[in-house]
Amino acid sequence: MMDWTDSHCRRFHRHLSREALLYTEMVTSAALVRGRARHLLAFDAAEQPVALQLGGSDPAELAQAARMGADEGYGEINLNVGCPSDRVQSGCFGAVLMREPALVGDCVSAMAAACGAEITVKCRIGVDDQDPAQVLPLFIETMRAAGVKRVIVHARKAWLKGLSPKENRDVPPLDYPLVLAMKRAFPDLKICINGGIASLDQAEELLAQGLDGVMIGRAAYHHPTAILASADRRIFGAPGPDADPVAVAHAMRPQIVAHLAQGGRLSGVVRHMLGLFSGQPGARAWRRLLSEAAPGGTIDDYDSALAQLGQKVAA
Repeated sequence: MMDWTDSHCRRFHRHLSREALLYTEMVTSAALVRGRARHLLAFDAAEQPVALQLGGSDPAELAQAARMGADEGYGEINLNVGCPSDRVQSGCFGAVLMREPALVGDCVSAMAAACGAEITVKCRIGVDDQDPAQVLPLFIETMRAAGVKRVIVHARKAWLKGLSPKENRDVPPLDYPLVLAMKRAFPDLKICINGGIASLDQAEELLAQGLDGVMIGRAAYHHPTAILASADRRIFGAPGPDADPVAVAHAMRPQIVAHLAQGGRLSGVVRHMLGLFSGQPGARAWRRLLSEAAPGGTIDDYDSALAQLGQKVAA
């Protein structure tokens, strides 16, 4: 979710769910350690629980980056071994590391030794011509030996040759049964699933089959209310009521005002909120007004969108 799940996005999502674990964009260890980009670790306390996702392949550098993340207050630090982008491949991290489980094991061991945060791994079921049924068990076993207790598996292969990053999110077939088999093979580990999950109904079905967690990316971003507003009640067993999207839109106003006062653009916040009313009355007007107002919009433009929404909902 690079360029998507920034702090504004996470604070918005936190208004919809108090319980869901949120993840940062992937931050490279090189940017933190060599680029001195510690500002990339900044987050608001209201975002908790939030996990830091790192990308890298140098154990010493990742250890230093993990220590920096733990010092900033992250309780979980996740190593991304699933991203198939060209940038990631050229830097020898992300999904390309599925070919080097021993190196990944060294990385997570170093990260764990460097800080007190929980170290987790997000991976694919394999890459290119690898046989997932052979590769994935070996990879997970290596992670377990390195001390990892939770693995998030994107249930698709990553084709690093011949497919674009966008195609890698849709074209390779999903293999949920293989991920379920990994939970049976490694009952002592927390095995979570990712990839193609588009509803809470689907998430509940997967959890009922024994998986320990469900990670939802694009569906939660584009349809945040459908995925997050009732998640606390349905997934975590918290008492209602479910989050109200109109109330969330109003609750976001102070954040937008503060962002604008600091010289930020309206689009910096509202671009994450375009899907708040997806499937509901007023959704099209909401998206249109905010899109037309951004990037040079003002708080008056946001208030106009709220007012228009109120009229549509009342109708």
